[in-house]
Amino acid sequence: MAETGTNDAGVDDPETTTINVRVTERQLAEIDAVWKEEGYTSRSEFLRHAIRDATDHPGASRSMLASIAAEEYSMRKSESEAISRAEVLEMIDDEA
Repeated sequence: MAETGTNDAGVDDPETTTINVRVTERQLAEIDAVWKEEGYTSRSEFLRHAIRDATDHPGASRSMLASIAAEEYSMRKSESEAISRAEVLEMIDDEA
C-alpha cells in the first residue's frame, strides 16, 4: 500500500500519495531553478503541475513543446516576433 503524502504546508493529506523518483543532479538543478523562477511554493507543487500537464494534455507532443520553447528563446533574444493565437492553434492542429 502506498503511503499517504503531505501537502505543501507539511500537513498529512489523505488525497495525495508519496512516490520516489530518481533524477540526475542536472535534472534536479533544473527543477529547482524552474520552480523557484516560476513562483511555485515547492518542488512538489511544481512536479504535480508538470504531471497534471502531461496527463491532462497528452496531445502536447515533445516536438510541439520544443518548437514553442525555441520560439520563446528567439523572442527573448529579440531575434523573432511573437506569433499569433491562430498560428499557435495551427501548430497544435498540425501535431494532431
